[in-house]
Amino acid sequence: MNDFLQALNERVLVLDGAMGTMLQARGLASGASPEGMNLEQAEIVAAVHREYVDAGADIIVTNTFGGNAPKLANYGLENRVREINIAGVEIARRSAGPNTFVAASVGPTGRFLEPVGDAEFDEIVAVYREQIEAFVAAGADLITFETYLDIRELRAAVIAARQYSDLPIMAQMTFDDGGRSVLGTPPESAAVTLDALGVDVIGSNCGLGIDGIYTILAKMRTVTSLPLIAQANAGLPELRNGETVFPGSPDEMIAYHQRLIEIGVRVIGGCCGTTPAHIGAMQQALGNYPQTWQAPARRCFLSSRTQVVEIGGAAGCRVIGERINPTGKKAYSAELREGKTAYIRREAQQQVAVGADLLDVNCGAPGVDEPLALEQAVFAVSGVTGAPLVLDSSNPEALERGLKAADGKVLINSVSAEEKSLRVVLPLAKKYGAAIIGLALDGQGIPATAQDRLQVARAILAAARALDLPREDLIIDCLTLTVSAEQKRASETLQTLRLVRDELGLATVLGVSNISFGLPSRPVLSAGFFSMALEAGLKAAIINPKEERMMDALRAAKVLLGQDLRAEKYIAHYAHQVETLTPTGSDPEGSVTIRERLFRAIVEGDKDGVVALVESAFAEGLESLQISNEGLLPGLEEVGKRFGKNQVFLPQVMLSAETMQTAFARLKEETCGQEMASLGKILMATVEGDIHDIGKNIVCTLLENHGFEVIDLGKNVPAAKIIEQAKARQVDAVGLSALMTTTLEQMQVSIDALRAAGVKVFTMVGGAVVTQSYADEIGADLYAEDALEAVAKIKQLLVK
Repeated sequence: MNDFLQALNERVLVLDGAMGTMLQARGLASGASPEGMNLEQAEIVAAVHREYVDAGADIIVTNTFGGNAPKLANYGLENRVREINIAGVEIARRSAGPNTFVAASVGPTGRFLEPVGDAEFDEIVAVYREQIEAFVAAGADLITFETYLDIRELRAAVIAARQYSDLPIMAQMTFDDGGRSVLGTPPESAAVTLDALGVDVIGSNCGLGIDGIYTILAKMRTVTSLPLIAQANAGLPELRNGETVFPGSPDEMIAYHQRLIEIGVRVIGGCCGTTPAHIGAMQQALGNYPQTWQAPARRCFLSSRTQVVEIGGAAGCRVIGERINPTGKKAYSAELREGKTAYIRREAQQQVAVGADLLDVNCGAPGVDEPLALEQAVFAVSGVTGAPLVLDSSNPEALERGLKAADGKVLINSVSAEEKSLRVVLPLAKKYGAAIIGLALDGQGIPATAQDRLQVARAILAAARALDLPREDLIIDCLTLTVSAEQKRASETLQTLRLVRDELGLATVLGVSNISFGLPSRPVLSAGFFSMALEAGLKAAIINPKEERMMDALRAAKVLLGQDLRAEKYIAHYAHQVETLTPTGSDPEGSVTIRERLFRAIVEGDKDGVVALVESAFAEGLESLQISNEGLLPGLEEVGKRFGKNQVFLPQVMLSAETMQTAFARLKEETCGQEMASLGKILMATVEGDIHDIGKNIVCTLLENHGFEVIDLGKNVPAAKIIEQAKARQVDAVGLSALMTTTLEQMQVSIDALRAAGVKVFTMVGGAVVTQSYADEIGADLYAEDALEAVAKIKQLLVK
């Protein structure tokens, strides 16, 4: 066992504190690369490490957080990635004590993966490979991924680390005080996704004080059995006498020690604002508490970017929506060949609306580029629902493409006991952190008896365990055969359900409706068999959730089996009429007006169909301004309302914005390329010294879609350039962004310079470290907590 993992089992380890602020206090210039100091001022970096070692840190973290090529490119250092990262590990190693572990730090690239951004999965893996291979060469003890906002980028980073090293991995995301990441991921989804990828420690750093971090980790504990890590800020930043400070004292930072240890936190450290004094207090306080810990039993969860679903154990039967499958669906097959996703998005939404917990996605049809189609289908479904996915393909290339596109832990449908199937599918599940449906069949076909199917299930389980795949993540399909051809086999399927449950302790799944194939009134027979399967312990059913008779059987069985306490869900469903966007069996367009269809296209992010709707609006006599103001903009405003209520999240917002851009491009063609009337001219910039621009870019996109003209100056912009461009472009407002506490002061510098130069504009500030009180103190006209709030406030101010 790795020495770090051994120590983790024996005691709680203390990790060091902030690096950036310590370097800045020792001469790091504003706007300079902290990682560059590994080459030019190594002794200063080493001195910081030694202070933390002397304070009692068990783990010191290398000065390589921004050591990836995209981040280093901001300083012209992108060709020195290996050199900088090797130096970072070597400096830490020289500074470490005999029992101190060196954790190689990895941070985000600053880019979002598609479809939210433009970075490709393999591209990001290649970026991290360069950094990770340097850590291995330099002899790091472990890798720590820190301050991630996008779970999909963190997936890529961890996959790179697992592929190109065998070092232990700690993986952490950053959450806001609402309990979600910038892209809407809750702690539970992050924990399930990272646990599945085989990391060793998961947790959260930055963004919150110790109380907030404890809340985040307590939620993670409900879905994972892994050790946890807590790296809180020293409170939330405040501006005092023009200087950003973190007010949390060492005593405040240790107030949660006992509670953290009780939930299985095995690494405690500090983030922004923490110093050697904080770390020393943490180490000293640990002596007051017992440090033994027993990991809870592992359970099977699946995840998307925003939701978690448990399968097996005490969870009731989960519904897997089967409708995204081209078999017998000519219109869907045609869309797949044309590269469209309207059917996929519509079926995803409708199936979830009527009770699907998971969505099966199948794109295999003649004439279809299945790898590309499955990738696009994953993007489409993830853009309109939060349901975790079941990737249904026998094409290994398509399956891998879909796994790369996924935001979370998916279920692969499926693997059999055939040697080729096991050899191809199981390694993909291992690499990409997926659960698996195991078909109870082998090279001889479907066994006739329950005992023989049980033996096939045993073989699949043995193969999965040989690759160290968790047994809980294998779900056995006991196989449903049509009773019109082989009537006696229905009882064998039911018996197989019981045997797999009782002898293997595994969850089971069935394609239930296969039972009635070729018979009249199929739902009657399917529902009866479904009820019998539920009594036999079925844990997941692949069905059409829009078939009410099947859902009736499920709801009733859950009451009778004691899975619906006090029949609360049963009563809630049948006591009230369920209202859906498009009722089952109805015309999806019906008598809806073209304005309402445009509205819905924006809300649902229908990039494929919005241009056709704009054409229909023109054909009905609407003018460009009417289409924009009466259909498109109300849709975007509705998205904003839902975002404010946590009903949709940033990926959906961005998809709606892209749909809006697609529609606007067609409107501009109609006006011969003339720009539509602008609501105002906004200059946007990330302040000098700060190279983070993701949040600012999102604000720019949404402002443009709401009718503003945006001049984006980019990142690391000096106050002098802001003044120059504000005058030259005669803007109405200036928006300033900062992510780093060390660059906050540049906001005040820029606002003061604008006033001194006599530039009369409204000013707006925002960013992860900015607060309303800070905005008030520096005299900004507006503060926005997120992109949609920024749009709403600037629109209100300029209209006034």
